[in-house]
Amino acid sequence: MVTDNEIILRKTEITDLEFFFIFQLDKEANYLAAFTSKDPADKTAYLQKYTKLLNDPTINMWTIMVNSIIAGSIAKFEMEGDAEITYWIDKKFWAKGIATKALKDFLTIENTRPIFGRVAFDNLGSQKVLEKCSFIKVGTDKGFANARQAEIEEFIYKLI
Repeated sequence: MVTDNEIILRKTEITDLEFFFIFQLDKEANYLAAFTSKDPADKTAYLQKYTKLLNDPTINMWTIMVNSIIAGSIAKFEMEGDAEITYWIDKKFWAKGIATKALKDFLTIENTRPIFGRVAFDNLGSQKVLEKCSFIKVGTDKGFANARQAEIEEFIYKLI
């Protein structure tokens, strides 16, 4: 599906955060991500948080470029001692195979295994991305989703 697009990953730069902030303001994207910040419109808090994360040696953050345009982000972080994957794609790049290609490429750079992915129970697109990249659903959890103001189920995926 990613036929005419050049997709590359590059280390995230501080100036990329402005783009990422705008991407996460999209209401539909925020809803699907579910587990987001309490106030996605608080730009100062967003930039402070992600600037700090950029300098954290346990986080491996990359920017997804499509035809030289910033299309999203992908990162490995640690939660309760486990390596986890997270990614966010600008809505205009959805359903084009870009997230899958970016994740496959990222997994050649980030070799921590096992690595986990968590996704809202109804985020079918993200579930397909993980499955196409050989992640296997290993469990479920429940947590409070700020974007939905409710506790929801999330699926836990694992790549060995």
